[in-house]
Amino acid sequence: MNEPVGLIKKPDDQRQMDRPLDAVPPPITLRYDAEPESEDGLYWRVHEYWAAARKHIWLIVGITLLITTLAAIYSARQPDVFEATAKVQVNTENTNPALGAFKSNNLVLSSSYTDPVYFNTQLQILTSAGLLARVVKTLDLEHNQDYLRPQAAQNRSTWESLKRMAGFGAKAKDEKPLVTDKVPLSTDLAPATSRDDLAEVNRLYPYVGGLQGGLSVKQQPDTRIINISFRHSDPQVAAKIANAVSQTFVTQNIERKTETGETAGDFLQNRIARLQSEIQQGEEQLNNYARNHDIISLKPEQNTVVERLSGLSRELLDAEKERIDAETAYRAGGTASAAEAQVDANAKGLDEAEAELSALKQKRAQLLIEYTPKYPEVQAVDAQIAAKQKYIDDTRSRKTRVAATNLRTRYEQAKSKEDTLRAAYERQRAEAIKQNEAAVNYNIMQQQIETNKSLLDGLLQRAKENDVVMAGTPNNINVVDWAPVPGGPIAPNRFRSVMLAFLISLVLGVALARYLEYLDDSIHTADEVEKLLRLPALAVIPAIGSLKKARGILSGNLSLQKRNADTPELLTDTSGRSPLAEAYRQLRTSVLLSSAGGAPQTILVTSSQPSEGKTTTVVNTAITLAQTGAVVLVIDADMRRPRVHTILGVENQRGLSTILASRSSEKEILEVFEYHKASGLYVLPAGPIPPNPAELLGSDQMRELLVRLRASFTHIVIDSPPIASFTDSVLLSTLVDGVLLVVHGGRASRNIIRRSKQLLQDVGARIFGVVLNNVTLTKGDDYYYQYYYDHNKYYSDSEPVEEPAVSAAASGKS
Repeated sequence: MNEPVGLIKKPDDQRQMDRPLDAVPPPITLRYDAEPESEDGLYWRVHEYWAAARKHIWLIVGITLLITTLAAIYSARQPDVFEATAKVQVNTENTNPALGAFKSNNLVLSSSYTDPVYFNTQLQILTSAGLLARVVKTLDLEHNQDYLRPQAAQNRSTWESLKRMAGFGAKAKDEKPLVTDKVPLSTDLAPATSRDDLAEVNRLYPYVGGLQGGLSVKQQPDTRIINISFRHSDPQVAAKIANAVSQTFVTQNIERKTETGETAGDFLQNRIARLQSEIQQGEEQLNNYARNHDIISLKPEQNTVVERLSGLSRELLDAEKERIDAETAYRAGGTASAAEAQVDANAKGLDEAEAELSALKQKRAQLLIEYTPKYPEVQAVDAQIAAKQKYIDDTRSRKTRVAATNLRTRYEQAKSKEDTLRAAYERQRAEAIKQNEAAVNYNIMQQQIETNKSLLDGLLQRAKENDVVMAGTPNNINVVDWAPVPGGPIAPNRFRSVMLAFLISLVLGVALARYLEYLDDSIHTADEVEKLLRLPALAVIPAIGSLKKARGILSGNLSLQKRNADTPELLTDTSGRSPLAEAYRQLRTSVLLSSAGGAPQTILVTSSQPSEGKTTTVVNTAITLAQTGAVVLVIDADMRRPRVHTILGVENQRGLSTILASRSSEKEILEVFEYHKASGLYVLPAGPIPPNPAELLGSDQMRELLVRLRASFTHIVIDSPPIASFTDSVLLSTLVDGVLLVVHGGRASRNIIRRSKQLLQDVGARIFGVVLNNVTLTKGDDYYYQYYYDHNKYYSDSEPVEEPAVSAAASGKS
């Protein structure tokens, strides 16, 4: 029996060992750092689908029942389908020998059909819209209520159809009997729809489509017999339509043969009459066209429009030459020097004034020899010179303006004349072009009339040569068997439809279940832990709710005790043999054997996310360790959201934060520790929440505290915050012997767990393994279900055992 030394002494009434260490063999060592072997074989895939189907069995059952029921109701509501079949024989088509060699001027009236695809062509004619439209008119299917409302003839309810489909129904007494004497074998056929009557074609199109959907045409092998079958919910309608299609096919064939020969003369006569009418209308149109377009004659010597256009063209050329000459003179005489030169050349009246001016200038020069410029006589001569010079300048300027005005007036008159002639020329040219266009159309109309006259002459000659009457043309198609009224339905195969819907819905349900499993990113089983995380699964802690649901199956007559209202997460019954207690004892065994050379002393328990049950795992793991007689200390290092003191019911006024925040003596440290009598655990609560938990946990004081505590306790179990949210656990992982990673079964994300594992491995932390917590036990989980079933069955066969008072040991509360 180990007792704490140095710091704390265990009370005497708790020194008795509660239970010896489980004698279990050491587990097989697996290499989780290596890649797992591939399990993608057929067996593994089938197992995955089987497991998904068992897990979502009610979803699959619901989908299967829903779709199968809907399919059964739908099939039961479908009317019975009857099929009537008629047979026709199609022989090789031969031409009347009397007409086979009749030819005249390369016009063939009849020929022999030796086309190898002739038989296939007849099959296509049988389902053609033209033939079926004639059947619609013959039987008046547009107003036939038996055809339009086929379900009215069947007075059987959906429930009766369901009973018949299951083999429990009998024939209804009020069911409409089959009357066969109202189905005629032949009737008068309606005329075929005209090719030009588009309105009738559109009106009959829906009914033709209905016939094409129910009609089946098939050749009997190695024969020339064609089976014409029609399906309908009314047997009489089916027989009528099958017989009508056969009769129409036979009659239409002989009509086509007769039409080929008899209509040749009618065609020629109709064509002759049409040509005569076209020639007469063409001549009237030609005369009206010539009158409307003022076409008197298209001959050049009688065409006044062309003659006028030629005259205007010549006048326009003369006017254009005149305008160019006037424009040249105007451009040349527009400058001042040119105008003055023209005035000098034409103004002879200025010569005398210039001679007088020259004489005055000479006189002034003589006076200046004797007198000064101020001499009165010299000044008088100067005045005469200025007056004469002014007269000359004014006269020259006036004559220059007059000359320029005359040049511009001549240019404008020439340009106006040219514009007038050009406008008249353009109008006459447009009229000539219009007449040319009219002449082209006139010639075309005239040529068409001449062509029709030539064709009329040829047809009149042909009409005299081709007056032949076809008679005695044989029909190579005949009816072999008329369609009788069918005695019973051939469809629908309701049982096959329901079974097919059952299989499809079953496959759909299994596929949906597998897809839901594929979308589930959480971890459910220990196999997934080892396969995806490559870490050992140390224990699987079942959920309390799943234990209660499986109570009658898993635990036989075992029952869960009433919850402890004070400590609902605590295993207070340490001697219990419930599945939950056994799971924690298995975790204890795995932890004790997880390291070589001895059991680990300091154990850090953490999780990747909040609310995965790590605090509950810390407390219950410490309790199971204490059952071996070891001195166990629980340290609440989750100084962000501490819960250990709440579970164990101890004070939290002082704790780990108090010790780390100050230099505490041994006596002060002793005062902080609490002892939980019910579980035999020593507890170091978190204490007041500090502003800097990560700095305190990563400090030297924390390292020194763990070193001092190692000498006093056999095991130290430390609770810490989630790794994905805070770095506290990463710092603590470097100070302990190993780490237990708690994973909430069915909720924790694989990616977050991988990230948490990587964070621990990056700092060199040793991960003992994974504790899969809060696993729901269902029949779909073969391993866990069988394990706990065998466990409880074993205990129930020996003696009745009651469950310990637990309620949330794996509920996910942290």
